[in-house]
Amino acid sequence: MGTTAALALTALPGTAAAEPGTATTPQQAAQLVAAASHELEVLSEQINEAREVLAQQQQAAAAAHAEVEQTRVELDALDGQIRQVARSAYTGTDDSLATLEMLMTSDSAEDFVSSLSMLDQIAGHTTGVLDDVSAAAQEAEQAQAEADAAQAAAQQTLDDLSAQEDQLESDIAEYQRQYAELTAAQQQQVQQAEATHSGETVAPAAVARPVAASGSAQAAVDTALAQVGDRYVWGAGGPDAFDCSGLTQYAYAAAGVSLPHSSRMQSQMGTAVSRAELQPGDLLFFYSPVSHVAMYIGNGQMVHASTSSQPVKVVGMDSMGGITAMRRIV
Repeated sequence: MGTTAALALTALPGTAAAEPGTATTPQQAAQLVAAASHELEVLSEQINEAREVLAQQQQAAAAAHAEVEQTRVELDALDGQIRQVARSAYTGTDDSLATLEMLMTSDSAEDFVSSLSMLDQIAGHTTGVLDDVSAAAQEAEQAQAEADAAQAAAQQTLDDLSAQEDQLESDIAEYQRQYAELTAAQQQQVQQAEATHSGETVAPAAVARPVAASGSAQAAVDTALAQVGDRYVWGAGGPDAFDCSGLTQYAYAAAGVSLPHSSRMQSQMGTAVSRAELQPGDLLFFYSPVSHVAMYIGNGQMVHASTSSQPVKVVGMDSMGGITAMRRIV
């Protein structure tokens, strides 16, 4: 459990407490916003994963606490009931009276010896059961301590990443302020350059309905495409705003498939496929380490929540550069 909580912390460019850069041209202003937005997306995905890990550790800690309580209840029940029977019958303070009673009520010496042997077995068995439960209680308490430590480590990781996020958001606000000072003509020039770089957005009406290989994949594709035009918000998972992994999680949830809200975690699910094997509903992953995910919809296109300045949209699958992983979820 401890290793699960050890989420890697990455010091991202722009997260230090230095003054944000200053643009001297419209292109530089746009580049500052775009670069910082990408850094925040990377950090946001790390935070998404940290939240997933923390939730897992909280569940593990709760289960460990319940296990400790259960073993304590069992131990108390054995000590208060079974052991008391054995004590009163064989090893208790009235041992001599119990033995005398057995002697007086036995039909023969053989019956008396047999009764003593049976009581000895009961006492031995009871002691063994108590020892087993006591050992289980100690193991459960150790597991509880480890689970609590793992939960604390996961919480610390999330807190550290959130502090980085606050600084980076402050930097982005400064970059956006600089961008806002551009003239309308300059902003239009920058937006056209960005559209050319990121791939042409396809209007929902122009996208032919993809045909997936399974009902679950079809439901996921249809749900993802229904979100085209929704806002991009870091850490959002719907229904009206999304980040990249929030969109794919939301889409597959509509198909009855549970995905974690983390692009890196999603990149380890399902089965790997090659580019030639891609089918609508497969997930495409970008960057190394993975920090962005999109859904393939066929014909060389994908739908994704790209970045803070863009809504959910359909673009060419190669518009973001190299794909680092491709997975089929169902």
